[in-house]
Amino acid sequence: MRYAEIRPYTVPEELAGPAAGVVVLPTVLDWTPKRVYDLSDDVDLRMLYETVIREAMHVEELRKFLDPVLLSAVWQRLWLPPRVRLMWEGRFPQLARRAA
Repeated sequence: MRYAEIRPYTVPEELAGPAAGVVVLPTVLDWTPKRVYDLSDDVDLRMLYETVIREAMHVEELRKFLDPVLLSAVWQRLWLPPRVRLMWEGRFPQLARRAA
């Protein structure tokens, strides 16, 4: 069994993160040298969203850093464990519909 299959993940009820600008993640979410992400850069945006979705343990962290419009725009291009993708699409059905 892989760790991604048993790790506890969190999915918030709503998102209220920034839609533009630069985001600096705290070390609790991103302990790499790259902790600054420019939301106007597609690679940075995807890396930020993948990191936050996979590493956040509290809904407040997800709400703080993720924007619903940006999430929808990049959802299909994010590299996420299948269980995480199903959990998020269960909470936000529009993500699954966008994939169809």
